[in-house]
Amino acid sequence: MKVTAVVPSYKPDEKLSGVLSGLRQAGFERVILVDDGSGKDYEAFFRQAEEQSGCVLLRHEQNGGKGKALKTAFAWFLEHCEEDVGVVTVDGDGQHDPQDAVRCAQALEKAPESLVLGVRRFDGKDVPFRSAFGNKATAWCFRFLCGVRVSDTQTGLRAMGKDFLRALLDVPGDRYEYETNMLLATSKLRVPIVEVPIRTVYLDQNATSHFNPLKDSLAIYRQIFRFLSVSLGSTVLDVALFTLLDWLLGGVGPELRLLGATVIARVVSSLCNFAGNRTLVFASRERPGPAMVRYYTLCVIQTAASYGGVYLLSAVLFLPSVAAKIITDTLLFFISFQIQRQWVFAPKKGSAEKKEEPVHD
Repeated sequence: MKVTAVVPSYKPDEKLSGVLSGLRQAGFERVILVDDGSGKDYEAFFRQAEEQSGCVLLRHEQNGGKGKALKTAFAWFLEHCEEDVGVVTVDGDGQHDPQDAVRCAQALEKAPESLVLGVRRFDGKDVPFRSAFGNKATAWCFRFLCGVRVSDTQTGLRAMGKDFLRALLDVPGDRYEYETNMLLATSKLRVPIVEVPIRTVYLDQNATSHFNPLKDSLAIYRQIFRFLSVSLGSTVLDVALFTLLDWLLGGVGPELRLLGATVIARVVSSLCNFAGNRTLVFASRERPGPAMVRYYTLCVIQTAASYGGVYLLSAVLFLPSVAAKIITDTLLFFISFQIQRQWVFAPKKGSAEKKEEPVHD
């Protein structure tokens, strides 16, 4: 098997040795173990694991986080394992079946350009609530906001080839958010996603996990919300300009006042929104000209919809014009975001699609 197993570990227990032995018995000839600054109290676990499994042991003097541990292993692999196709990452707490790791490795050998995810099911009675809820919420955000469809966003069982590994060394994040950023990078780098169904194992209600559901979820969602920040900033600018112009044009008839305020505010905010979305949000590599044509085609349609919605709510339903503006553009914001992601700044054909391995009993 031309795939190396990578096991990041922080303050392990006696299960670590069993994990490494299981990987060896399953057929992995090379295993990289990373001690992420666990300290002297855990030295015996790593020494035992190294002696029994013959793994490569890499150490961090201080705890840097799972993402940093993975980058350390990836860098070592790329320098020393030229003959291998890639790596499969396995958690050191015994929650991944070695045979599932083998299946992910085999899927990578068939499609070395892909990111292979070992995906779990979250409808079992033994699944902790925080794991089920956190994964479903994050999967929804990935699909709705980022256009990345995955069944299990928090799985640690992943396999990836050399080309993707080199790119992953530059992906930001040192802790659990790194695995989320890895998924986001698949769309930008046009890396296909292959899903391999695996067993769902939670030992002692996931008590050994170092994932902090509050702290680490905030770190994960902060990265996703970056996709929204530019559009929200432009929306605030648009509303502020509309409010100012609506006041300055107070002596003009309502139809022309609303039309003028809407169009001018939209032009200024759209320029800021286009530049921010192209460079900061979608990181488009396409020349700005074609994207700008698509963007302003959308803008014309959205401006007409905004004016129609504001006029309807203010002139027909007698809502204050500013309130009508906020209600209308909040709805249009979500619609516009999806169109920009899927059409205006979408990668060219050949971008990542998800494949799925059949379930094996």
